[in-house]
Amino acid sequence: MPSEPPKDTGFATRAVHAGERTRHPDAIPVASPITPSVSYLYDSAVELDAVLGGEHPGPVYARYGTPTSAALETAIAALESAGAALAVGSGMAAIHLALLSAGVTTGSSVVAAQDSYGGSRSLLTNILASQGVTSYFVDMNDLEALESVLKDTHPTAVLVETISNPLLKVANVPAIAERAHALGAEVIVDATFTTPWLYRPLETGADYVIHSATKYLGGHGDVTGGVIAADQPRIQRAHELLKLVGSILGPQEAWLILRGLKTLPLRMQRHCENALAIARWLEGHPRVRRVYYPGLPSHPQHELASQLFGDRGYGGVVSFELAQGGRPGVFRFLEALRLILPATSLGDVYSLASYPAMSSHRSLSPEERSRLGISDDLIRLSVGIEDVEDIQADLDQALYAASKSA
Repeated sequence: MPSEPPKDTGFATRAVHAGERTRHPDAIPVASPITPSVSYLYDSAVELDAVLGGEHPGPVYARYGTPTSAALETAIAALESAGAALAVGSGMAAIHLALLSAGVTTGSSVVAAQDSYGGSRSLLTNILASQGVTSYFVDMNDLEALESVLKDTHPTAVLVETISNPLLKVANVPAIAERAHALGAEVIVDATFTTPWLYRPLETGADYVIHSATKYLGGHGDVTGGVIAADQPRIQRAHELLKLVGSILGPQEAWLILRGLKTLPLRMQRHCENALAIARWLEGHPRVRRVYYPGLPSHPQHELASQLFGDRGYGGVVSFELAQGGRPGVFRFLEALRLILPATSLGDVYSLASYPAMSSHRSLSPEERSRLGISDDLIRLSVGIEDVEDIQADLDQALYAASKSA
């Protein structure tokens, strides 16, 4: 395999080739390097043929994966107790590929949580519906209703979130998986809100676990990505699909997510501690009508959350309803914030506030949102790792501003 160009080559040739393809066999970098190369060379055609044929591991083409994304996949598999993992371009790409890998195709059906993330719901009801896939939405906390729908529809896959967005309902993943598997359905769990630090769905019956790595895994609001974790055969199917649909994760993005994972347990502990303190404080606030947080005894799945998550916490997201004001009041609240950022994402080190009716569930009609319990007064707060007293102070002054007449 060629390395440095011969010394008698021209300037343009040396500008293209000099410094490339250097090897350091006796040194191992402490941090995984960013490898942006599209193609890869091997010492022999026989070796290249074996890698292309899947007989030996190794990178060959960036659309198939890079050494940097492979390092991230190794880390995700270890954290999720999975046989393998796959890094992809976004959380939505992860959901789509997991559904396809599970066998969802023309003529099949999917059962999903009725309060699924707006993007997931739109994927099912728009894109997949146009391809002949039928979706049924059910309250995952009503196990009898779920079992009835499963028996009636015999779905190919069941899609559920560990903690739903934005009402923070907690799914009984072991019970759901047991009922789904009894009828031959694959169980796909979106664990973005919990991360593997709080809960690992594969250990309790799930077939696939997916994350929007844009959120807590990356953790710093500077990268978009997604991951899928499962056993080796399922990930292999997903990988073959990835090579065709092309929703790949770039090496720079893979490196940023991998770096974020290093501090995931530290950040998640602080997120959970801060969120619990904020939820308790909001529950006693005169300008707040209702608080949604699994760590509160008032939450309908508080005991279930304690069973699933142990003593590690209840997540970093708190939702609450203004006592009065509606949409204008929410707008006044968002515009009055000084520390908390009015942005649509979550899971960053800084606190973020969003309005589901305007962002994550904008694609739903007001009637659909009302049926799901998403009121025009509802605000979702992703609690960051700042000093909790500063978060409280900002919320307090913004709540006061929201209560004033327009």
